[in-house]
Amino acid sequence: MDKNIQEEFTQTIKFQPPLYKQRYQFVKELVEKYKPKKVADLGCADCSLLWMLKFCSCIEMLAGLDICANVMKEKMHTLSPLPVDYLQPSERSLTVTLHHGSVAHKDPCMLGFDLVTCIELIEHLEESELKKFPEVVFGFMAPSIVVISTPNSEFNPLLPRVMLYRHPDHKFEWSQAQFQSWAVETARCYNYSVEFTGVGHPPTGMEKVGFCTQIGVFVRKYPQTDESVQSEKPPEAVYKTVFKAVYPSLKDEKYLQNAVISEVIFTAQIIKHRLTSKRKEYGDDPERKSKFQPAMDCFSDHLGKLVVEKDMEPFVSGNEVYIPLTTIFSFPKVNRLCGTFEKLCKLIAGKVTLSSDGSAVMFNIEHENEEN
Repeated sequence: MDKNIQEEFTQTIKFQPPLYKQRYQFVKELVEKYKPKKVADLGCADCSLLWMLKFCSCIEMLAGLDICANVMKEKMHTLSPLPVDYLQPSERSLTVTLHHGSVAHKDPCMLGFDLVTCIELIEHLEESELKKFPEVVFGFMAPSIVVISTPNSEFNPLLPRVMLYRHPDHKFEWSQAQFQSWAVETARCYNYSVEFTGVGHPPTGMEKVGFCTQIGVFVRKYPQTDESVQSEKPPEAVYKTVFKAVYPSLKDEKYLQNAVISEVIFTAQIIKHRLTSKRKEYGDDPERKSKFQPAMDCFSDHLGKLVVEKDMEPFVSGNEVYIPLTTIFSFPKVNRLCGTFEKLCKLIAGKVTLSSDGSAVMFNIEHENEEN
């Protein structure tokens, strides 16, 4: 291409969305495709990728590793649970851990991961570290999938103000041929396949330049066996843990119990209001009517189909309203949370007011009637 045209591209080229977001989106789509439960981000820096991945419902364990502890510590608070996580615990468990250390060293805390990401990492490694890197990641960690991204040096002439390397800490930047040669040989040595792609498309007419960021996706050819894991003596721990967060989960009995109790009370209240409204309208208070009527409508069809057996039918006796636990258990959310009727009874025992035989949730409406 004419040199003047190339200079014009150099001044105007801009990526939308920004290149780092395209890289993160690539990883996110890979996670959505393969559904890994355990993901490690090597060279996690400011934890931005980890923060995005914590919202992926399939992931139960996230780990970050970086040689610079200060950079991680500045942003690691973004990985902590929020108040809403405690108010509405997820059905999955999630643990996030950050480690300070080098990718040139082996540590048993990095074993057992399904996906390992190395986003814009290898170009920061010294030659001695780069030599050890394949054995640590592909030989020792041996995840099912490894994603490595690195700058494509052939794209550099199109970028404004890039003289040699894109960042002062880069030790090298490879051409497409150099990266692919290294990746193919690494994949061969450790029984992985590798496919190449990238993000940051070149301008029209300059397709041979390739992507601005080149990416290699490595997939292990054979499942890892127990023998291969135990083939060498496990190394001692060398990384320092600088952060750990365990998110509240419905797999934890105390969070599950709180969720079940709240849902049982909510469901029982809705049934009670529908039941009592058969005998008495809400009255002239429009605020109360607007508050409860949508909920009534929501449950009306379900209750209509449900109350067919006498022992499942809610009833009023004097100032008491009784809602059978079998009725409450039939509601989808309660059923999903508990799994079994026995589990429901166990979780609410002593926490919800029940009838004398323990078969129904009981409400006293005497005070409600006095207020009305």
